[in-house]
Amino acid sequence: MKIVSILENLKIEKRISITPEIAKKYISLGLEVCLPENYGNHLGIKDEDYKALGASILKDEKEIINSGDIIVQLGLLDDDKNSLIKENQTFIGVLNPYENKDKINDLVKKNINTFSLELLPRITRAQSMDILSSQANLAGYKAVIDSFANFEKAIPMMMTAAGTIPAAKVLVVGAGVAGLQAIATAKRMGGIVFATDVRMASKEQVESLGGKFLTVEGAENLETEGGYAKEASDDFKKKQEELLSETLKKIDIVICTALIPGKKAPVIIKEDMINNMNSGSIIYDLAAIQGGNTAFTKVDEIVDKNGVKIMGESNILNKLPTSASNLYAKNVFNFVSNLYDKENKKININLEDEIIDKTLIK
Repeated sequence: MKIVSILENLKIEKRISITPEIAKKYISLGLEVCLPENYGNHLGIKDEDYKALGASILKDEKEIINSGDIIVQLGLLDDDKNSLIKENQTFIGVLNPYENKDKINDLVKKNINTFSLELLPRITRAQSMDILSSQANLAGYKAVIDSFANFEKAIPMMMTAAGTIPAAKVLVVGAGVAGLQAIATAKRMGGIVFATDVRMASKEQVESLGGKFLTVEGAENLETEGGYAKEASDDFKKKQEELLSETLKKIDIVICTALIPGKKAPVIIKEDMINNMNSGSIIYDLAAIQGGNTAFTKVDEIVDKNGVKIMGESNILNKLPTSASNLYAKNVFNFVSNLYDKENKKININLEDEIIDKTLIK
């Protein structure tokens, strides 16, 4: 069986799905690996690096798609290449089924085994395949680094003969994987860190990283069985707004990470809250691509609102494509290993396996 991948649109996505390290693992598993010319060139990976491991390199991407039994990508292919995928081929990626319903239905109608990895269940056995966690980790780290780079004051407390510079105060909204990494990074760099989340289970995790957890009085635990945040009640939202409004008056940097899977991001930081923040403060909105957690977030723009800079990007991981590709490729390999019947050299779609059942789009 042959596993293949082609380049994404590099203007939008610089990550790749098969690194040389993972190509070697696929070959050890008994799969052939086929990639296009210059597949990893933009990341400093040469075609020779793949060839030396036994992978084949072809010029024609259409030929590669046609020849593959398993196609692994970051997202859906362009329409002209998507139409080349044929019956019984297996397509694996982060397909955003809520927004790409029609395109994905076209694949399913053609009897293409279509797997979307963001639908992985939150179970122990799936942790090594969890692309949301691996990529969110990097996003949380990079959001802090970029925020600090745009903040025009020192981050840690500094005591000098001329006086003391106070430490920057950082608020992380949403203490999932990205939020926890943001807390850890900000703390390591000398910030005083606060965090808030609708899931009460986050309190212990935040405090273990040295952050102070802000709790809404009489808070309800808004966590799904899968471990994700769910939408809050109107009463909770009101109490959260009051708490945030007071807290933001003394905060220098805000990292927003609050997302609800499959829905528009909740607007948590309202206009009046931003108006009360100190000029020179920074808000980095990791939820920008899903509408944003602030009233003014614009994708790939820095919005200046009364001296407060609001930042948000369509793909922050394009700034860390090598690290992000290494982790993503490992996640995908672990998923394929679970799917591939090595003995019979075929894909085994066992719907009794929760990992396969949940990620297969039917």
